[in-house]
Amino acid sequence: MMRRLSLGSRLALLFAACTAAVSLTAGLLFSHASKHHFVELDQQLLGARLSQLRSQLAGVDSADKLAARLPALRGELSHQADLALRIRGAEGELWFQSRPGLPEDAVQPGLATLRADSVDYRSLSVPLDEHAEHAAQLALFLDITHHQHFLQGMQRLIWLTVGLSALATALLGAWAARRGLRPLRQIGEVAASVSAHSLTTRLPVAQMPEELAQLASTVNAMLQRLDDAFQRLSAFSADIAHELRTPLSNLLTHTQVTLTRPRSLEEYREALHGNLEELQWMAQLVNDMLYLAKADHGLLMPNRQPLELAAEVDALLDYYAALAEESDVQLLREGAATIEGDRHMLRRALSNLLDNALRFTPQGGTIKVSLTAGLSITVANTGPAIEAGALQRLFDRFYRADPARREGSSEHAGLGLAITRSIVQAHGGGIRAECEGGWTRFVINLPG
Repeated sequence: MMRRLSLGSRLALLFAACTAAVSLTAGLLFSHASKHHFVELDQQLLGARLSQLRSQLAGVDSADKLAARLPALRGELSHQADLALRIRGAEGELWFQSRPGLPEDAVQPGLATLRADSVDYRSLSVPLDEHAEHAAQLALFLDITHHQHFLQGMQRLIWLTVGLSALATALLGAWAARRGLRPLRQIGEVAASVSAHSLTTRLPVAQMPEELAQLASTVNAMLQRLDDAFQRLSAFSADIAHELRTPLSNLLTHTQVTLTRPRSLEEYREALHGNLEELQWMAQLVNDMLYLAKADHGLLMPNRQPLELAAEVDALLDYYAALAEESDVQLLREGAATIEGDRHMLRRALSNLLDNALRFTPQGGTIKVSLTAGLSITVANTGPAIEAGALQRLFDRFYRADPARREGSSEHAGLGLAITRSIVQAHGGGIRAECEGGWTRFVINLPG
């Protein structure tokens, strides 16, 4: 497979091509202008000599009359070695030719460029007497070989200049491109050095050229996201290990104790029931983690249908009424709203919020669910204030405001609020936590 040209090589070749094109265009224009200038000079010179010759040969209408004036004519022509003359009669017969080897007359009268015996001529063919109807024909020949040599030498110089300038520009372009693309190589070096142990490396945006500053900022932002995601993944893995270690240890210890001696059927039954509770907790924990994994990959697809949120909230409040009565907690609902959403998913999200509120609402407190037509759902409960730093982390997986606490359900392992956020985001909405005035509020905003 042919190796692709590097960006620096492409820029160098582009510079060379542009320089060659500009140099060639300028050279051709100069060559054309020089050639045109020489033509004008030759035309002026031939025109001046023509006027003199017409004056000198005035009245000549035959070869005999021309013979009488030939000595003076030859003397005049001897002063200009590069000028030659041919005179033909009205019928085309040759009357006079100042030197041999001249080219044939031009087919059309006027100025022409001819060549004979490796000599270039500029010829001017006109009637000897411009007022006579059948006059002799006069042809002036100016040797322009030196002009042509100059133009040919200039053309060679143009091609040499084009080649040398293209080569020099290619070398300078390669150097400039390599120097100019150094920030890109630096970006590549940083990207190549990124690993799980070096996610803190950042590009010096301030030192980047303006065209690459945004790219460097984007790469830095990507590295920051990778670092954050890696830190969360590491913490998530550690939390999973921590959460599963305790029930596994309990199961192992309980089973070992049970097997230390023979026991009755009832004792074995009780041991199995204890193990079953731990296994159910672990199974629910794994299911919830899989649920969050689906959410991370955008696989949560709500089955949308019209829902009366007031009816859904009332059904949940009825479900939690007995537990709230035991804790002397008052459950309230105000407002109403209609939404296109997944009944099961939204019930699970609201259930997680209500369960969380019941666990942290003190005896005699209040839990209030507020619905607005603007598709805002607020679950608020009275209770102790939560620090601002903790509010930002409430939706993190396995996060607990009190790390020493461990409850007996998967939601209490710190996944309930994370699942709630995933469900809300799957519906295209957002959720935030607030704490002020003795109330803790979870506010869900859903699109209309």
